[in-house]
Amino acid sequence: MRAAAVPLVLAGALALAAGLAVPREGRPALERLLPAAGARFGWTNLSCPACRLIFTAVDASMQLETSVEHLQQLVTKVCMTLNLAPPKVCQEIIRLFGQDVVTAWVRSILRPAEICGLLVGAQCGHWDIYSSWNVTLPKTPKPPVRPPVPPPPSAPTARLLFLTDLHWDQQYTPGSDPNCKDPLCCRGGQPQGPGAGYWGSYSKCDLPLHTLENLLQHLASAGPYDAAYWTGDIAAHNVWQQTRQDQLHVLTTITSLIQKYLGPLPIYPAVGNHESVPVNAFPPPYVLGNQSSAWLYGAMADAWQQWLPPEALQTLRLGGFYTLPIWRGLRLVSLNMNFCSEANFWLLINSTDPAGQLQWLVGVLQRAEESGEKVHIIGHIPPSHCLQSWGWNYYRIINRFEGTIAGQFFGHTHLDGFELFYDEETISRPVGIAFLAPSVTTYIKLNPGYRIYHVDGIRSGSSYMVLDHETFILNLTQANQPGAVARWQRLYGARETYGLPVAFPADWNQLLDRLQADERLFQHFWYLRFKGHPPTEPCGDACKKATLCALRTGRAADPKLCQTLKLPFSEIQAWRRQHKFC
Repeated sequence: MRAAAVPLVLAGALALAAGLAVPREGRPALERLLPAAGARFGWTNLSCPACRLIFTAVDASMQLETSVEHLQQLVTKVCMTLNLAPPKVCQEIIRLFGQDVVTAWVRSILRPAEICGLLVGAQCGHWDIYSSWNVTLPKTPKPPVRPPVPPPPSAPTARLLFLTDLHWDQQYTPGSDPNCKDPLCCRGGQPQGPGAGYWGSYSKCDLPLHTLENLLQHLASAGPYDAAYWTGDIAAHNVWQQTRQDQLHVLTTITSLIQKYLGPLPIYPAVGNHESVPVNAFPPPYVLGNQSSAWLYGAMADAWQQWLPPEALQTLRLGGFYTLPIWRGLRLVSLNMNFCSEANFWLLINSTDPAGQLQWLVGVLQRAEESGEKVHIIGHIPPSHCLQSWGWNYYRIINRFEGTIAGQFFGHTHLDGFELFYDEETISRPVGIAFLAPSVTTYIKLNPGYRIYHVDGIRSGSSYMVLDHETFILNLTQANQPGAVARWQRLYGARETYGLPVAFPADWNQLLDRLQADERLFQHFWYLRFKGHPPTEPCGDACKKATLCALRTGRAADPKLCQTLKLPFSEIQAWRRQHKFC
């Protein structure tokens, strides 16, 4: 099941079940609705009329149904009747999510008038459950803007290895069914046609361990690298089956393999949304006891202690984020982007700067500015995918510290892309860029891939900005041929392919204009965006405009930068929601 769909599935099923939890005399009418609704309802298409019908009884019935176990039984019935997912998935995912979702729901201020706007979109109702809030920026005036300049030809460059979204499936079975009915396939069953490939499959499948180990063997011989950024999502997409023990096994196994093959290379990780159980469940630090994330952050600190100093491990244990100097004049910040995620149901309780992370970031950047450091920011979920208030505050921070922040690096989408940031006064001058690297996993129907960033190197006065990047893939069509071997190959280099003068924000802004005007160039970008294996469905006008809008704005739910595309912003958002992988 796509992780982004889990809250919708659970919330929809939970609400229906809550409706069934009304007093017995009221249940028959609601129960009669289920078969009719099931005939037209799937877990991907909650309609506005259905949502409004479902949630009329939610508020009162959630207060009446005090037995979580009973509520889970009702939710399971609803999930199966409405065909939200295969029966076994309904049973297991509701068992896994039930207690945490109920706890977050009951403690939240979520009410029926707001839920349909949250689940379906603003066209179905108004919701402001995630209230507006602001971080405090320093009173120190912003330094004068100095446009970046390319380094001298003789200046050193550094190579940054970037890995994201590995998604190891412990049950991947070559030859098994790649087209099953479950949300994740290639895990058993007899195929109707060709079976799952040895190295991976163009389907809704993740990767076997031997493919990940082959990648690391290749990387060990393809260096040298100066450092590696690793931005999370280690476990597979079998989110209905996972346990804490499973997640910790995946964490320690993959960490050990990276240490084995990359040896003394400094590795700097970030927390992905698939690391927790349940998926996307990252309660803020004020949630204590068994429902807290201490079990996960503590295990990460133990596994990564050879890469991180004690000060970084301390904040990692607290909230999954940290900072440290990595080179002379360069500081790294690793953010826990789950604290901005619309899929993190714990934020229903309070979404105001969870764990104080953004205010902490402001302090880190202010001290870096005062000491003359440059800063790289890494994280899993890209900023435009964040809750609106979080995303807008992050945008303000990028604007204020544009002279300090040298690079932003994210994953999560599984696709190749970027997000531009503009000055808040005119919304025309590019002030920053977030690079979105493609995934190692094949999910869904992709080649495995990784990224190398070339940055201004270690020297006095270095900008530490990205000068170029290269993407490498494993072509599964070739690798899965009988007798073939896995061969990781260069797919493209950014400057060479797109004719970029350098790779500064202004260069990518100019590329956006060219992508909009040049259809052949855009279609080549589309091919590369999917790591050389694009969807069979062509990218038409709406697809192109939605894609360009996504590249143009690093700020969540902001239509201003997409007005020139002449497509209603609501349609752009709807298209993007329908085409999320994670």
